[in-house]
Amino acid sequence: MSMTLLRRLRESDQWARFRANRLGYWSLWIFIVLFVLSLFAEIIANDRPLLVRYEGSFYAPIVKDYPEKTFGGDFPTPTDYLDPDIKKTFSKKGNWAIYPPITYRYDTLNYFAKEPNPASPSRDNLLGTDDRGRDVLARLIYGFRLSVLFGLCLTIIGVFIGVLTGALMGYFGGRLDLISQRAIEIWSSMPELYLLIIFASIFSPSVGLLIVLLSLFGWMGLSDYVRAEFLKNRSLEYVRAAQALGLSSQQIMWRHILPNSLTPVITFLPFRMSGAILALTSLDFLGLGVPPDKASLGELLSQGKANLDAWWISLSTFLVLAGTLMLLTFMGDALRDAFDNRRAKQGNGL
Repeated sequence: MSMTLLRRLRESDQWARFRANRLGYWSLWIFIVLFVLSLFAEIIANDRPLLVRYEGSFYAPIVKDYPEKTFGGDFPTPTDYLDPDIKKTFSKKGNWAIYPPITYRYDTLNYFAKEPNPASPSRDNLLGTDDRGRDVLARLIYGFRLSVLFGLCLTIIGVFIGVLTGALMGYFGGRLDLISQRAIEIWSSMPELYLLIIFASIFSPSVGLLIVLLSLFGWMGLSDYVRAEFLKNRSLEYVRAAQALGLSSQQIMWRHILPNSLTPVITFLPFRMSGAILALTSLDFLGLGVPPDKASLGELLSQGKANLDAWWISLSTFLVLAGTLMLLTFMGDALRDAFDNRRAKQGNGL
């Protein structure tokens, strides 16, 4: 039986064990559905109509700016599609407009609110508004998307650097391993929060800056696991056979040892993502994260702290953040059980 077939059987067994964990399996699907929906946030929550028919012509405000004069207004400024006069124009015979389910973007100010800000949940704002009159539900959708994309980006970079450094240290060992381990110990002792504060005071806050700074520290945990796997596998018979056949170190490392060392990498992914999301939320809460004009969960939590009477801000944000972290934790536990061969043998009675 070929190695490819054996690998497929192993992968199918792991997938079967993952599906057997119903909590982790359904957490994966719920997370995927929520993330895919958030990718279409501009269609779900926006202050511009998706499509407008005005005097026999069609317009797509969601992809193009139109001046107010286009729809019978008096000014050449961009159209405010939440203006009651504009809505009245679209409601005339022959005219119509298709609005998103949530008629507010994350930065839309509701100038026509019936209550002072922060306004409590209402028919217009299902989860209320923040202290500037922005819709909380819209900001949650955009903030969730930003957090997940940030976590994915940070996880991908951390996995790449961690696997590369761990593989080199574990396979070659010796002086390279010794020097690298000491360098990692020194680097890991650096005060990460202080560095973030220093750079935040020098450079203007941005998502790219946060990714660069956090990526400098987010790979070391995975590197240790990969190093241990490579140290264990490099002394096995299949590696010695590959060396006897004259395969290069690069071929042995990436084509033979790495596929057999992916268990810690795969089980590491959900926990790394949850750590990245929590780090972004914490930095945003402290004012060291993304720019203030971006929607983020940490900024909403900060608003909830500053407006304790507006319970809907902190409660809804906490539920979104806690739910996201719970889904990732359940997925991580299911992956760990699926790739744990000892549990599989116990389940088979071996």
